[in-house]
Amino acid sequence: MLVTGGSRGIGRAVAEAFLAQGDQVAVTSRGGGGPEGALDLVCDLTDPAAVEAAFAEIEEKHGPVEVLVANAGITDDTLLLRMSEDQWSRVIETNLTATFRLVKRTSKGMLRLRRGRIVLMSSVVALLGSPGQVNYAASKAGLIGIARSLTRELGSRSITTNVVAPGYVETDMTAGLPEEQQAAYKQQIPLGRFASPEEVAGTVTWLASDAAAYVSGAVIPVDGGLGMGH
Repeated sequence: MLVTGGSRGIGRAVAEAFLAQGDQVAVTSRGGGGPEGALDLVCDLTDPAAVEAAFAEIEEKHGPVEVLVANAGITDDTLLLRMSEDQWSRVIETNLTATFRLVKRTSKGMLRLRRGRIVLMSSVVALLGSPGQVNYAASKAGLIGIARSLTRELGSRSITTNVVAPGYVETDMTAGLPEEQQAAYKQQIPLGRFASPEEVAGTVTWLASDAAAYVSGAVIPVDGGLGMGH
């Protein structure tokens, strides 16, 4: 299986959860440093040749990818009228176009196997919206369209495609927010706290399990109730 963005945060927790189950796990990241026991690959997902090279190494060492968790993503926030073409393009290329590249390459092996699990990591922002995140919200909402179209294209081959939409999660990114800002966010969340990366990972491992074999095209929030009704 392959987890992109697997060196830290949610991606690392996902990779560690699968490793704990005894699975063969490959992780990609821009700088390396995946969890112990994983096949740790440095890969720029915006480079098609780098993606192909990563898949070649994974298939040589682990065989075809049976589970893909497309988790890698970036933010580059600013209000719409200040957002540059580059800020838009970079986020869309990393979060959305790279995911297209990954699912296209992964699905070839899954179609031959006639089974597979694809999990795309979106965000509550995709459905709720967020000022200053037009690029990020668009990229994460686009993943839902990919997942639902893939469900219709690949479902007959026992390949499921689902979306996990986390809310605020305890990562380096949220830890860097001022305490008063963190407190304000928590007031909006019915459960009154941020998620742990492990709580998001638990949803991902369930989607990849036999127990979720009849779940496809779903958007599953892990957001403490923040996005209810969206």
